[in-house]
Amino acid sequence: MAHDLGDATAIGRGRHGMPPSITIRLLGVATAAMLGIDAFVHARDAHFYDAVRTSVISQGTLFRLEAAVAALVAVALLIRPSRFWWAAALIVAVSAFGAVVLYQFVDVGRLGPLPNMYEPTWALPGKSASAWAEGIGVILAAAGLLTTRARTRGQAGRISRWTPQTPTSSAPGN
Repeated sequence: MAHDLGDATAIGRGRHGMPPSITIRLLGVATAAMLGIDAFVHARDAHFYDAVRTSVISQGTLFRLEAAVAALVAVALLIRPSRFWWAAALIVAVSAFGAVVLYQFVDVGRLGPLPNMYEPTWALPGKSASAWAEGIGVILAAAGLLTTRARTRGQAGRISRWTPQTPTSSAPGN
């Protein structure tokens, strides 16, 4: 029995002896912080980009949308770090990081209803902080998604030794 009790302390532990739920929560807080930085910078700077526009949408409006979605996903991830919200966080971070890097180095021009957002400088206030937060957010969101996925897979196939097992009936006729 003592051996079983000793093993029970290891059940549900991740690497380095930390419970996976704590790991997921810490990843969630860190990812939400990165999305929060992204949301703050985009909301704060959106008015600078209202003049960059097409007949459909301005870059300032895109910034406001990015800020709103990043903030929503950050809050949702803090409340319930599920695979859905990890995937949403990854999509938000990848799209934001991809856009800032693309428009930093490539003059794409107008893309359909999207304005030309080419901006070949890192000297603008908040741009590098936002890019760093988005890049780190990609890594953290991917880690959270993979951790949640691995944990879900591991629990799905595991039968706890503490769950009562029903014996299979060997009575004739069954």
